[in-house]
Amino acid sequence: MATRIQKCKWCNKVLIVPFQAQTVHCPSCRYVNYITPATTQYNGNVNNGYYQQLIQQSPRPPFQSTLLNNNSYYQHPRSYNNGYYKQEVSPRPLYNGNYYHQVSPQPVYGRKRAVLCGVSYQNTAHSLDGSVTDVESIKRLLIDRMGFPDQSILVLTEAETHPLQVPTADNIQRAFRWLIQGCQSGDSLVFYYTGHASRVPDDDDDEFDDYDEALCPVDYKTAGKILDDEINATIVRPLPRGAKLHAIIDTCYSGTILDLYFMCRMNSKGRYYWEDHQTPSGGTYKGTNGGIATCISACDDHQHSGNTTAFTGKATGALTHSFIEAVQSEPTLTYGRLLNRMRTTISELQKRLGLHDPAPQEPQLSFSEKCDIHSKSFML
Repeated sequence: MATRIQKCKWCNKVLIVPFQAQTVHCPSCRYVNYITPATTQYNGNVNNGYYQQLIQQSPRPPFQSTLLNNNSYYQHPRSYNNGYYKQEVSPRPLYNGNYYHQVSPQPVYGRKRAVLCGVSYQNTAHSLDGSVTDVESIKRLLIDRMGFPDQSILVLTEAETHPLQVPTADNIQRAFRWLIQGCQSGDSLVFYYTGHASRVPDDDDDEFDDYDEALCPVDYKTAGKILDDEINATIVRPLPRGAKLHAIIDTCYSGTILDLYFMCRMNSKGRYYWEDHQTPSGGTYKGTNGGIATCISACDDHQHSGNTTAFTGKATGALTHSFIEAVQSEPTLTYGRLLNRMRTTISELQKRLGLHDPAPQEPQLSFSEKCDIHSKSFML
């Protein structure tokens, strides 16, 4: 039987796999590797193993950012005028002006709201196990430990029956708008994502590494990907004073997926410094409207995140498992303690499995403004 060489994306172990295999479990770390079919052109440096043709054939159309009234504004991801300019072309219909009906299958509810998105890519070569159960686990955590009402949590997975709750590109953008709709001082918002992501060349000079990070919705082949620029414009920039947003992103290349200004660089001893990601004068504003935005990412922008059965015997994201374990184990956490516990959990798993290379996955924290992570309490 014909075989080929494949390196595990989580621990770098060399694997010998059948020529036509689409997935392979690493025997060392149990990471599920998704393999591009041998007959398909592959560009791992740009697109994490997705087809090269996706970027060329499926550019994402300019996205719409609807404000909190019935006036339609259009926002192009590359040509900002401090975020917004008046619509010059035909906007999407607003369903007779009823914004709520357009945005989601359920009305905006409560001072605590969450969008939980898990993409499985069913019946594809890049299918993911565990996305739906990870979403369910985060939902239980929010309800049982954080006081989120069930009615205030909008779930998008391929297991949902409502057409607006399938994690397509349009539905994820609708969910973003639902999340920020009517947000005011005292509100707490959460966005959770588990699925695939990739990097695409940056063409507006707002990235230090020259790449935009992008989420891959279930229909990314036809609708394109959701860039970090779009996420920032839709749920970060409108965040008002007194409100807070936490994004928990369990995917590859997720370090700066919200394009927040300040990345916390912490070493194993808990010492940290702030890496400033503010764009030069005249660049697009990426801050909030006075609120506090925080992103808890699975890994740095150049790293892969793990989806493994080694924790519980069932497939789960390494970040999701370590995040839930930390929150449930310690009633009072600081952001510094949370980051350290997540990193320790993943590192100890690698040691238990006999992996001695430097950690290929290190969870990251980024903020819209600086804080003392060792004294600031974590609370959703």
